[in-house]
Amino acid sequence: MNAMSNALPEYVRASVPRPPGDREPWYKNTAPSYAGIFLWVGFYLQLANGTISQMALGLAVVALIAAGLLCFGLYYYAPAMLGMQTGRPLYIVGTSTFGTRGGYLVPGLLMGLLQLGWFAVATYVATDFIMKGLHQTSAVLFTVVAVLWAYGFAFVAIKGISYVARAAQFLNWVPLVMIVIVAVATVGGVPNFHPKEHHPWRGFAAVLEIVIGFSAAAGAAGADFGMNNRDRRDIVRGGLVGIALAIVVAGALPLLSIAGMHGRGGTSYDYADAIASVGDVAPIMFFLFAAATVVPTCFCAFIASNSFATMLPRIPKTASTLVGVTIGALLAVTHAAQNLIGFFVIVGASFGPICGAMAADYLLAGKRWSGPRAGINWAGYIAWALGFIVGILNHIPGVPAALVAANHPAGLYAFVVGFAVYWALAKAGLRPAVVPEFQCAGNVESAALVAEKGPS
Repeated sequence: MNAMSNALPEYVRASVPRPPGDREPWYKNTAPSYAGIFLWVGFYLQLANGTISQMALGLAVVALIAAGLLCFGLYYYAPAMLGMQTGRPLYIVGTSTFGTRGGYLVPGLLMGLLQLGWFAVATYVATDFIMKGLHQTSAVLFTVVAVLWAYGFAFVAIKGISYVARAAQFLNWVPLVMIVIVAVATVGGVPNFHPKEHHPWRGFAAVLEIVIGFSAAAGAAGADFGMNNRDRRDIVRGGLVGIALAIVVAGALPLLSIAGMHGRGGTSYDYADAIASVGDVAPIMFFLFAAATVVPTCFCAFIASNSFATMLPRIPKTASTLVGVTIGALLAVTHAAQNLIGFFVIVGASFGPICGAMAADYLLAGKRWSGPRAGINWAGYIAWALGFIVGILNHIPGVPAALVAANHPAGLYAFVVGFAVYWALAKAGLRPAVVPEFQCAGNVESAALVAEKGPS
């Protein structure tokens, strides 16, 4: 090993690729795991806001199909292929795009920080649904439930994540049963539903923004899912079923339910009100939706904890986890985590350009992983920064109206900017050298896997 490889950070040198013999087919890991993400009520709780109020249901379904394919093709595919080819997680394959030193922050710590946001959202949603099931509005009780939920399941995540993974095999499908029941109970009002306004592009763009914002970080985590897959066919099938199809099913049924509720005289676009309209079984359904939120709560806490422990090894894992859980609990208790759409915008702006830059890097390397780049890859950082600015431009005070892309999917634009800027800067030579020894040792694809993978 030369001086360059000896200078690799510990988190890179300690990485061990998952061998091909330990991989499993797509229907055992990637598809059900991703489907569980989109079946979680946090995805569709506010999906109707600004969407079916401005366009017909049929067009909303078309928008969901388009969003699902975009999430699969742009945000998930390249990271998943990199994970499959190398057997390594996101924070390792990301060192090609952002550098071995740059990888500490992006995507390393950034993923951990955003997982705290998801942890707060999951804690808030679960607590809110428990309160609705109990028919309670007490702020004190809300705080008690939120604190118990946050710290209790954070402890479970750290000490017993394997049990949570087993429970997920059942709990992930509970929301599917629930959304089918709500849809059947409200479908009678659908023929009487009519959008209050006629702005189809605004509604279409809003669907893209919400779905992409929700799934951008999960798309980047395709590297972590891909490292468990055997070949390209697993990547494609797992993504099409677990992402593209799941988005359509988990998005269309709740929109149908809210449209049906409006057809019966309802006025709300919150899916919780559609659940409440079911009748006497609504409290039980609220509790079941809350129970299904155990899985995302635990997984978010687990991922955040591992991210901080990996990237900040000098800080005790217990201390960093405790601080993170406390922040998440405070966001839930103060209801700051209630603004789901605003949080989705931040996620889309943060991970849209990451996925864009990684996709460009993947193509530039011949649809493979080039290996970690020494130090900081400024092509990746500049691409991420400019893409992030574009992603949040609508929400920066004082920005001239001519520069604001109102009623447009800013998260998608963030991906495009990240891709284009990285491509241009890479062609201009603004990338550090690859660590050669690690590159050679980092690709675990066998000749049989390459042949089976077929054309990329």
